[in-house]
Amino acid sequence: MALLEIDRKLLQRCLSREPQAWEAFVERFLGLVLHVVRHTAKSRSLQIGPQDEEDLVAEFFATVVHDDFALLRRFRLESSLATYLAVVARRVVVREMLRRSFPSRLSDGAASQRAFESMADASAESPERRMSNREEVERLMSGLTGPEADVVRLYHLEGKSYREISSTIGIPENSIGPTLSRARAKMRQIVA
Repeated sequence: MALLEIDRKLLQRCLSREPQAWEAFVERFLGLVLHVVRHTAKSRSLQIGPQDEEDLVAEFFATVVHDDFALLRRFRLESSLATYLAVVARRVVVREMLRRSFPSRLSDGAASQRAFESMADASAESPERRMSNREEVERLMSGLTGPEADVVRLYHLEGKSYREISSTIGIPENSIGPTLSRARAKMRQIVA
């Protein structure tokens, strides 16, 4: 989806620090961010209260304004602003959930299966669908070695793109997907 003109103008107003721009930005995207918080908690099988929701939403907006709106300045205008913000919000929320050590509501077996299913469904460029249960991924990764372990760690735990992984560990970008598939097959055997 292309960048909407209303969002382009709102972005420019925020970066120019026009009066009422930040309030308009928050009003426009508050619902989206709250949805991301709730969806992320649900996908991690967490039950969070209204205070936790507010804290996570506030953390996202604090990230947006950090370093003079650096996050907005990095936006390349190649997608809709809502898409960009949803991806960033998901990353911020997952990072905060891991940092705060929200307890999982799943049993160990169910958590392993959920973590594996999340990995198996992940697409090459979709951080929204990346795995969210770090402890379970690390446990499942115990059966992996070498490049497979590196690729799984960089993709699922650190949120790197295929291009970033390729440059980090020096394997061709088009080898990342097959390497992830092989690793997931091995991890599937661990879950089974």
